Amino acid sequence: MNAGNALSTLVEFQHTTEALSSVAERLAWDRETVMPRGAAEQRSEEVAAMEEMLHARRTDPRVPEWLDAARPETPAETRMVELIDRDFRRASALPSRLATELARVTSLSHGIWADARAAEEAEDFLPTLDEILALKREEADAYVAAGFGGGDRYDALLDDYEPDTTSADISRLFDAMRPRLVALRDAVMGADYQPAPLSGHFAQEAQLRLTRKIATAFGYDWNFGRMDIAVHPFSSGRWQDSRITTRVVESDPLNCLYSTIHEVGHSGYELGIDSDYAFTILGRGVSMGVHESQSRIYENQLGRGRAFTGWLFDRMSDTFGGLSSPDADAFYGAVNRVVPGHIRTEADEVQYNLHIMMRFDLERDLITGKLAAEDVNEAWNARFLRDFGLAVDRPSNGMLQDIHWAVGLFGYFPTYALGNVYAGCLNAALRDAVPDLDESLAGGEAEPAVEWLRENLQRHGSLHPPRELMERATGSSVSEAPLLDYLDAKFGEIYGL
Repeated sequence: MNAGNALSTLVEFQHTTEALSSVAERLAWDRETVMPRGAAEQRSEEVAAMEEMLHARRTDPRVPEWLDAARPETPAETRMVELIDRDFRRASALPSRLATELARVTSLSHGIWADARAAEEAEDFLPTLDEILALKREEADAYVAAGFGGGDRYDALLDDYEPDTTSADISRLFDAMRPRLVALRDAVMGADYQPAPLSGHFAQEAQLRLTRKIATAFGYDWNFGRMDIAVHPFSSGRWQDSRITTRVVESDPLNCLYSTIHEVGHSGYELGIDSDYAFTILGRGVSMGVHESQSRIYENQLGRGRAFTGWLFDRMSDTFGGLSSPDADAFYGAVNRVVPGHIRTEADEVQYNLHIMMRFDLERDLITGKLAAEDVNEAWNARFLRDFGLAVDRPSNGMLQDIHWAVGLFGYFPTYALGNVYAGCLNAALRDAVPDLDESLAGGEAEPAVEWLRENLQRHGSLHPPRELMERATGSSVSEAPLLDYLDAKFGEIYGL
């Protein structure tokens, strides 16, 4: 086979693999939104069958032959070959039995986790967590044997979500961030001024109507998406079908509104990728850290800024017939209150990364075997009390609040904090590039920011490695300093520090 035919055959083969992967993703979306609860066992078998088929394609013995014969001529073709080769090596490291069993068990465990969470019984989930951990350790060991992770189990899993980043890199980053975050938190909580929370009753249908308007303001294209309710908000899909979910608490509309903006950031990334990359390995977000940078900059630097919250104050006042916040300044304070709390997804910008740091340490110990599943509830509660000064009152406020471990996403958590760091770098560059941005945001128009992000980051998909992509977008090396400087300035101004 000549080089041209090898490359075109490889790309065509990958086209079908990507299409099937998208179908599998839709099965997962359906499971968490509209699937009948009694269908969990059937769905686990369907997901396992899809994974068996995908694993067979990803490890097809013809793939290395096509890779050897291919002669890419453009940067995009070179990157495609590089990523397909990497996927082949990672997939080939796993026996088909293990890949299929992981898919089956983590699909079934979703319902077990949800039931344990609803019943506030951590013990009901621990046997399933132990089974998942055994499979994930076996998976990590297989990757290590194939040369991934530098001999470290956790790094071998982390590499799946943030390529070329190690736990040592993450530890250094967290060590640099923690002192300033803790100092800022202590100063804010000790400040004389403390914003009043938003109070009242906010009907679900009214929240969802307003949420749709906000998603539209952030560029969400409803021709290619939809919004549903989920226990744990997420986005799903790519190319021409990227869906979002949210959750509604009728005493806390900010939960719904900002969960939605967050997921629109994820979905906007996928919908913003160059259409030429559809059904190719380039047509996806390059890493979870980069993905999270989009959701966090949409939600925080844009959505929680003074300019946009001024517009939102008027919309919410109209929607709900007035607010407990007397004016836009008070509402801005309410949106950005720094308060003790158990829930990561509801945490303020100052404390959010501290939640991630705790999870990173715990899940690394779970994967290495230093911490057993049967001890994780106690370990979580002790660490939370130490880090946040709060006792965990129930499992849904503790180890059962996040879905990640239930579906096998070990190595995922640190990418949330890395995404915040990336978002800090992007925000600094965006503000330099679009100096009148706040004027648009004050009118409820986020399009200038969305366009800049789409042009400088989103459209590239996986064309560039994560750090290179960030440096191309911002013109600077990645650093935690822009994020920490932004937090000090923003919360120092709100709290009069």
